[in-house]
Amino acid sequence: MSRNYKFHDQELPYFVTLTTVKWIDVFTRPIYKNIFLDSLTFCMKEKGLIIYAWVLMSNHAHLIIGTKKEKLQDILRDFKKFTAKSIINDIKNNSQESRKSWMVDIFLKEGQKNSNNKKYQFWQQHNHPIMLDNNLILEQKLNYLHKNPVKAEIVENEWEYKYSSAIDYSGGRGIIDITFIN
Repeated sequence: MSRNYKFHDQELPYFVTLTTVKWIDVFTRPIYKNIFLDSLTFCMKEKGLIIYAWVLMSNHAHLIIGTKKEKLQDILRDFKKFTAKSIINDIKNNSQESRKSWMVDIFLKEGQKNSNNKKYQFWQQHNHPIMLDNNLILEQKLNYLHKNPVKAEIVENEWEYKYSSAIDYSGGRGIIDITFIN
């Protein structure tokens, strides 16, 4: 398991969780989901991010990731910074967003609490990376990740959920190219 929430061995896969501040259900709209997915794809192509498994829920995401290029903490930092800025801008400029004032106000208040921010905070600070250095932990996290939509009663079977790699692990093809865990 990880120590002090750091990425110690860049060669191993890690389980990470990205959560919106105050658990705001941002990812209920396709536009925000697409920003998340496009950013993951960019990080895979340009920064060497390896996605072994993933799930995007309404207010958080679980990823099993690795890298052969840039440091994982740097990739996640850039990913979170870009997605936060892009999603907040889209929320502010989306005339159809009924929750605009409420969400932007929370992002602003949370940003003011954190001296690392210029204005807004979208993601919670921590990722709590867990090094997956044995098969038991790896399988446990993979199952936990894929069962999230089932536990949330969104789908009956994990492979039915579009915003997850469960379909890939069930013999189908998901919306993001993944690297299967050996």
